[in-house]
Amino acid sequence: MARRKFLTEAMWEKLEPLLPRLPKGKKGGRPWVDNRRCLEGILWVLKTGASWQDLPDEYPSPSTCWRRMRLWAEIGLWQEIWQVILGELDEKGRLKWEETFADGSFASAKKGATGSGKPSGARARSGWLWSTARGYLWASGSYLRPRRRSRSWRRR
Repeated sequence: MARRKFLTEAMWEKLEPLLPRLPKGKKGGRPWVDNRRCLEGILWVLKTGASWQDLPDEYPSPSTCWRRMRLWAEIGLWQEIWQVILGELDEKGRLKWEETFADGSFASAKKGATGSGKPSGARARSGWLWSTARGYLWASGSYLRPRRRSRSWRRR
């Protein structure tokens, strides 16, 4: 069975310059799996909703795709990809900004609890709040990307 491609050549031409170059090991070792193949594997999991273990053999290993997805998240690559896609859609007039709204995430209380518990002072920062703030700062041009962990990943 042929591998399903989620990326057209036109899409890949726009995304490839955003992806970091693959490092070449000085000591040899196994070469890195191609970025496009990993991205196709990541897109397959996101599209199907399947677990990583169900990733077909036509794609790189599940652990390779997962690690690459996590690495790209750490360096802020997904935000850049989103920016490119939104920019292109905006240029083509495909976005209706007057219909744009912010969404919040809410979860129901467990075990049918009716009252709210005391807020914990040690509670972690809310994910949706900080991702919303990051999106606002990015759109306003005030967003500073966090420093990268590894210097071996250089952009083209």
